[in-house]
Amino acid sequence: MTARQLLDRLVDPGSLHSWDEPITAEYADAGYRDALARARERTGLDEAVTTGRALLDGRPIALVACEFAFLGGSIGVATAERITRAVERATAERLPLLALPVSGGTRMQEGSAAFLCMVRVTAAVHAHRTAGLPYLTYLRNPTMGGVFASWGTLGHLVLAEPGARLGFLGPRVYEELRGEPLPPAVQRAETLAAHGRLDAIVPPERLRTFLSRALTVLTARPAPAPAPAAPAATPSPSPVPSPVPAPPDAWESVLLSRRPDRLSALELLHHTAELFLPLDGDSALVRGLALIGGRPVMVVAQQRQGPDQPALPVTAADLRAVRRQAQIAEELGLPLLTVVDTTGAELSVEAELDGVALEIAHCLTTLVGLRTPVLAVLLGQGSGGGALALLPADRVLAAEHSWLAPLPPEGASAIVHRDGDHAPQLARAQGITATALTATGLVDQVVPESDDPAGLRDRLATAVTTALAELARLPAPERLAARAARNRRLGGPASPLPPH
Repeated sequence: MTARQLLDRLVDPGSLHSWDEPITAEYADAGYRDALARARERTGLDEAVTTGRALLDGRPIALVACEFAFLGGSIGVATAERITRAVERATAERLPLLALPVSGGTRMQEGSAAFLCMVRVTAAVHAHRTAGLPYLTYLRNPTMGGVFASWGTLGHLVLAEPGARLGFLGPRVYEELRGEPLPPAVQRAETLAAHGRLDAIVPPERLRTFLSRALTVLTARPAPAPAPAAPAATPSPSPVPSPVPAPPDAWESVLLSRRPDRLSALELLHHTAELFLPLDGDSALVRGLALIGGRPVMVVAQQRQGPDQPALPVTAADLRAVRRQAQIAEELGLPLLTVVDTTGAELSVEAELDGVALEIAHCLTTLVGLRTPVLAVLLGQGSGGGALALLPADRVLAAEHSWLAPLPPEGASAIVHRDGDHAPQLARAQGITATALTATGLVDQVVPESDDPAGLRDRLATAVTTALAELARLPAPERLAARAARNRRLGGPASPLPPH
């Protein structure tokens, strides 16, 4: 598919306005001049990239589209200058930017000069992102070399064409340098998506719809949150207080949280959001964009598996994805919603080598330091560091039968009693329930449960929507000061030391 064919699929008819200025560069090498002349005659283009402004479902958007038929979509100095000017203009006009790269990399005929221009383009993209403007990329087949290793993969959303070859070093060069062929699956879009390197694989025929939904969230401007209502001048008589229900038994809560028919994160998100756009990922983590109460929200949620699937542990790659989503939320000024429901972090040699413990630490410091609002929901199981990594927040909501513990009660029993038989007693002794976690400063609101899963779903949806609106009303300095004080209090006061 040519660049023009893809653009015709994406943008509103007649809305594309070119930003391209004539190419005036002259080159001493006659063979290179001839190659450029043939590429221009064959494609009808003057360079390997087209830029401009268009409408996508009525929304203005800036575009950078590569043409592979023009010298393999390679990027020379003039090409990079065209891209850079388009990015700078998109930033000046405060437009979302969509890049559609397909390229063998930088242009070998121009050597190091073309290679260095990847820094030029990256600097322009960085300025665009720093301005809080969405940058989306759709990697086509193939996207390689310096383009893949710079502006092609810097999108707030990095999408890819199915089956696309994506990578740093081309297979022919790899075989020449290493003396062995590159395994064909290594540089496939599906392989990269499975390792958390892409956000979604989208066929060209679905790309317009996907982008329209993403832009609906990323360009939403919610109405200012209304101020809380003033109290009535004459308070009404206080109703007769209802008896306070006894807190649930901790072990009962653990068992209930593990039921296969319990409310899942995906069910909660689809019910709460007016629009929820999940991203790819066959893991314990769901990432996505959502509109909740008319407000754009970045979402990372731990997804408990269905009744016929084993629970998946949280991996180092999952935690890296959490950090990336948090940093993108910061750039775009979006609140971050985290949902915790996990059996814990992966325990294996591979996980240790992949740095799962380091990623927990990096998640904690990222969320603690995030300037955008953070709302956490403790939905079910909260086991170990895999749960803790998503819980630093301005506010935490908890389902009544959710829990948080350094290990599952069976694991704690194995440490303390050298068997798993004392798990119920350990659960009751460790203060792991949602009610107990209010005393330690973690949970701000316990959402009651009932035998009807829809009841919890509806009450949590209301609580999430309300909490996001309340956090939006708080001035950032006040909210961040409250978060710092909250973190300082977490765990509650230290118990007095026993007498000697």
